[in-house]
Amino acid sequence: MRRSERKREVPDLGILSSRTLFSVQKELFSRLSETGHSQVRPRHGAVLAYLDVEGSRASDLAAQSGQHKQVIGTLVDELVALGYVERQPDPADRRAKLIVPTELGRDHMVKSDAILVEMEAEHARAVGEEAYAEFKRVFQLVAERQTRTK
Repeated sequence: MRRSERKREVPDLGILSSRTLFSVQKELFSRLSETGHSQVRPRHGAVLAYLDVEGSRASDLAAQSGQHKQVIGTLVDELVALGYVERQPDPADRRAKLIVPTELGRDHMVKSDAILVEMEAEHARAVGEEAYAEFKRVFQLVAERQTRTK
């Protein structure tokens, strides 16, 4: 059996993870576009998915998303230009900056969260509530273990 055939029939963790990520991103960003957020791209999720409503430091976003701080800086620049976030002084450390969502950014975050809840409910209905809950539990364990072994 050729490698590509084997990978199709018995996909490994990397293939399953990437298929899931890309499929979730495609549906999420398509649905977000329908709600008025057509300029945001999946790459912006490295900021918006981890951003606190009160604001986050770029270094924290980098650590949470697994991206380099320089990548986060570029994404923040793009999101500032699009009107989704702004940089503000960190009240805890005036030398540092917080990345804070604007009203548009908060709207995106609320809609994104709601869409993801709907998507998860659809999966739970399709495979069964208990099976989906167990899948999420195990997937989280695998993700945490993989993160620790980096």
